[in-house]
Amino acid sequence: MAVPVKVRRLTDQEGQELQQIVRRGSTSAVRYRRAMMLASAGGNRVPVIGQLVAADEDTVRDVIHRFNEIGLGCLGPRWAGGRPRLLSTDDEDFVVATAVTRPTKLGQLFTRWSIRKLAAYLCKVHGRTIRIGREALRCLLARRGVTFQRTKTWKESTDPQRDAKLDRIEHVLDHLPDRVFAFDEFGPLGIRPTGGSCWAKPGRPDRVPATYHRTHGVTYFHGCYSVGDDTVWGVNHRRKGAVNSLTALKSIRAARPDGAPIYVIMDNLSAHKGTKIRAWAKKHRVELCFTPTNASWANPVEAHFGPLRQFTLANSHHPNHTVQTRELHRYLRWRNTHTRHPEVLAAQRRERARIRSEKGIRWGGRPLSDAT
Repeated sequence: MAVPVKVRRLTDQEGQELQQIVRRGSTSAVRYRRAMMLASAGGNRVPVIGQLVAADEDTVRDVIHRFNEIGLGCLGPRWAGGRPRLLSTDDEDFVVATAVTRPTKLGQLFTRWSIRKLAAYLCKVHGRTIRIGREALRCLLARRGVTFQRTKTWKESTDPQRDAKLDRIEHVLDHLPDRVFAFDEFGPLGIRPTGGSCWAKPGRPDRVPATYHRTHGVTYFHGCYSVGDDTVWGVNHRRKGAVNSLTALKSIRAARPDGAPIYVIMDNLSAHKGTKIRAWAKKHRVELCFTPTNASWANPVEAHFGPLRQFTLANSHHPNHTVQTRELHRYLRWRNTHTRHPEVLAAQRRERARIRSEKGIRWGGRPLSDAT
């Protein structure tokens, strides 16, 4: 029997970067969809992930295999075409090594490379001369996965029980998915016109008004996710707190009324692990599986907050929190209703087959009659 395809354990940096892409989106649709595949992989099999992101199962497997090999480099597309390379592999390795090295370590008087400065340095480096144009240099770095980025700081998990907590989360997701739930807060959610992206005619984008006065305050969406049923629900509150967290946990317990033990994955927020919550959990057979410190990306519900932001907040102009909450819950009802609807899944499969057929014709592949 073949071993199911599974995403390897993420590092702290990988989990935080995936969480950022899923929550805030990406300028590349390919990166966003592939990040959604990896972020949704916790406890889910390939067919479920494919249904969640509307992707072919073979595509999901390819992304998972490539991630296990090269890490987050799998998120970027690999474009084909172009004339043969004029630089040897050793020359390309030298260019990449130079680009990722601080200029001050190479005796230069500046702290970062520009394309012009890097090309000029490669032409006169001692012991080797590499003549390459600026555009060719830019394409070479992009092909080798080196892009111009802002310097960032990372919070490595200092939790002494990091491995034990991740092992426990992986165990319950793999062996008890029908009893696993996830909980976290999403917000703060303010009342303000929020821009986004949409289809429009050239030069006539959809517009939302600006705002200078925000007097409505903020709310927090307390989201609950059932891994086994693939459903999301929650409620909005004015603030975070142990009382509101306990209310959400009671709704999770009510979702499994048979009294069987359940497992709730949540982060280490102080409002999640008070004395009352721990006592209630022990009494009602609820095991609280806390994510390691600075590793909230290990919580499966995080993957579902990105679509909430994209489909309910982007391009929105809600007059008050009541309307915003109503729209948010309306989207959740639609999402939970259409997750595995047979007609919707069949339509998605037909659309993916049509796109693959058109792509094959465009790139000299099989004719449409053969593809279908």
